[in-house]
Amino acid sequence: MSRRVARVLIDSPLPQLDRLFDYAIPDELAGECVPGVRIKAPLRTAGRVVDGYVVEIGDEADGDRPLSELDSVVSAAEVLPPRLYALARRVADRAAGSAVDILRLAIPKRQVRVEKQWLAGDPPPAPVVPQGRVEAAHALLAAYPGLAEGLEESGRLAVDAPPRLEGARPAWTALISAAATVVLAAGRSVVLVVPDHRDLDALHGALLETLPADAVVRHDAQQTGPERYRGFLRTLADAPCVVIGNRSAVYSPVARLGLIALWDDGDPLYEEQLAPYVHARDAALVRQELADPDSGETPALLLAGHTRTADVERLVALGWVRDVPAARRYAPNVILSALNESERPGARIPSAAFRAAREGLEHGPVLVQVARPGYAPTLVCADCRAPARCRHCGGPLHAPGRGATPVCGWCGRSATAWTCAACSSPRVRLASSGSERTADELGRAFPGARVIVADNAHPVLEVDDRPALVVATRGAEPIAQGGYRAVLLLDGDRMLQAPELRIGEACLRWWSNAAALAAPGAPVHLVGVGGAVGRALATWTQAAYARAELADRAPLRMPPTARVARIEGDVAAVDRALATLRADVPELPADAVLGPVPLDRQGWPGARALIRFDYSRGAAVAASLRASVVTEAVNARSSRRGSAKSRAPRNILTARLDIVEPEL
Repeated sequence: MSRRVARVLIDSPLPQLDRLFDYAIPDELAGECVPGVRIKAPLRTAGRVVDGYVVEIGDEADGDRPLSELDSVVSAAEVLPPRLYALARRVADRAAGSAVDILRLAIPKRQVRVEKQWLAGDPPPAPVVPQGRVEAAHALLAAYPGLAEGLEESGRLAVDAPPRLEGARPAWTALISAAATVVLAAGRSVVLVVPDHRDLDALHGALLETLPADAVVRHDAQQTGPERYRGFLRTLADAPCVVIGNRSAVYSPVARLGLIALWDDGDPLYEEQLAPYVHARDAALVRQELADPDSGETPALLLAGHTRTADVERLVALGWVRDVPAARRYAPNVILSALNESERPGARIPSAAFRAAREGLEHGPVLVQVARPGYAPTLVCADCRAPARCRHCGGPLHAPGRGATPVCGWCGRSATAWTCAACSSPRVRLASSGSERTADELGRAFPGARVIVADNAHPVLEVDDRPALVVATRGAEPIAQGGYRAVLLLDGDRMLQAPELRIGEACLRWWSNAAALAAPGAPVHLVGVGGAVGRALATWTQAAYARAELADRAPLRMPPTARVARIEGDVAAVDRALATLRADVPELPADAVLGPVPLDRQGWPGARALIRFDYSRGAAVAASLRASVVTEAVNARSSRRGSAKSRAPRNILTARLDIVEPEL
């Protein structure tokens, strides 16, 4: 006799459970068990009841096959619609990860009271956008010829946002808000993703000026559990809406998705810190290709920023993403400042930049960007210049204030009676200037001027238009009413010395975002930096710099010209995974694998290796590595069974794809 069978995804971190399991549906649950609901099911291998989701319901002709029955249905809320599972499965397969790990990012923790209210209430109505606001949005989009048409045709678009302020908000918020308004007015949903809460607040304010408040759903890690779950349930409704949030908002399961927009995709906050470590841009690219299961439509993709990442420029060069330039180009007044012959060597601020700051203070606030927070982040011996280290843990010492006792940055101990381990000198020297020391020095240079420090310890979102020196670390610059009358970008040479593959690209992004906060015509002084990065900022040709970066990385096969995967774990497991990879993907070149190299895994000998491969081989490489991870996990579980005191690491083998900074 035939019977109804539920295909269930188990909520488990074990990679070998990343598949659908068949369960028989008992008669008492037949009316409640539908696709998308949360359930509890027995797991015979673990001897316990586990959580899961019903993905599919089907009829099975072979009623004699032994199947376990579902234990219970947790809730009637269908929190896993087919479109969300399809996205999670596709993203996980691309990253050699588990679908349930993606779903943990997409589906918040259940809030019973909120869920009951939602189930008892009426479905939300479709939002109504006034025609006047739609026309105003089209007028804004007209500044980029072809942008409105690209949104309507579900295109993949790259836009260099206008680097200026409009009122109290950056101009990019109005541009993205206009795109969202046009798409929502056409009856389709929108997902807008930004890096941090500052961008989120600015964009949220711009949207509320154009759209009804009930049409905007905020997805924010700073929200309470009930607030976040209430917003998630709203995205499950058929009525279109606009979702704004940080990186995990890209998985919002809205119906009839018409637009996915990412602002400033080069920000490292888009890199997911949880397995399978998928960048929000990659998730958006995958989602853009998936057609809606109900309408068959695909959404448009909009990648906007003041700079162009090498990843986006690669897609533009391939024709996969279309560049949409502005009809009228606007660029800040960037000046490359350097010390002249008459100035003291080692001076931090050239006379031209100092003069620009003094003149700017006569009319309003002046922004000074520095590399690091604190007073003196780095100390050295005053005699031999050796780095000052803590005698207890060997950590670096820093000065918390002027004339203060040095403090260890690792253990927090005060270094009283410190002596240099190299020359026994008791004197230290301030080798760098943080935001607080810079503010102290500028306060003495401009007596009577108001000085504001903006960094992680002193968050400042906005400043008024009164004269003030605003000393901010990169990314923490507050918005000034009417824009800054001058911008000084200090410590550029120090920033460029960081040992990172993309440090030039990152510096250009930091400086461009700060320059975009300047008032029209205000001078932006980049101090002590020349070369390709300085020229790109001065001429405002960030896309050309990204193209040059691609050309430099191509011979080395470094990201994003090629994909890079990293595997690490037990030495034998890494060797077996590499041998399996060679057998599964024989077309990999001989130099595709770098390593393996020894790795200490909590006292257990291990190894690490990198694999470089073309995008066309991505699916095969991901499938092979995932199979090796599952095989090693199953074998390790079998070998440890009955040996609870094994010292071996829990994960015998791990794999991570799309490494941003490849290193062995």
